[in-house]
Amino acid sequence: MAIAITLSEYLERSGMEYEVVRHPVSQYSMETAELAHIPGDRVAKTVLLEDERGFVAAVLPSTCHVQLSVLRRDTGRPLRFAREEELSELFKDCEVGAIPPLAPIYGGMATYVDDSLLQEADVYFEAGDHRELIHMRTDAFMKLMAGAERGHFSRHL
Repeated sequence: MAIAITLSEYLERSGMEYEVVRHPVSQYSMETAELAHIPGDRVAKTVLLEDERGFVAAVLPSTCHVQLSVLRRDTGRPLRFAREEELSELFKDCEVGAIPPLAPIYGGMATYVDDSLLQEADVYFEAGDHRELIHMRTDAFMKLMAGAERGHFSRHL
């Protein structure tokens, strides 16, 4: 599998500069950072949450955990971690566990970006499979994430 078609088309329409970074197959974002020789604080991972109102994407550095209680408080929603089997229906052109942070292009879901991710000059994120990352400047990434809420809801490992 290569870069997800939905993501590829969106990036092309955006006109933002990016590069595709290939790496050995990995299953976890911290492992991806290690195999791609990238600092883990620069690799954005997407954690999908849900409640009765639908899905929510939380985007944070691979070196952090989501503080679910903080997101629940900040959103006023009883969020829980989404089940992986539900995600394959939403992200049809992505492998399970390789969801890009641009979740709104997959159904307009609410997205939250952790401020700690924005401390770096550039960011890397899943391209829809376990072998490729998208690399771009953080300012360009945030233009793509313009509709996302920002906050601090992560805890460093």
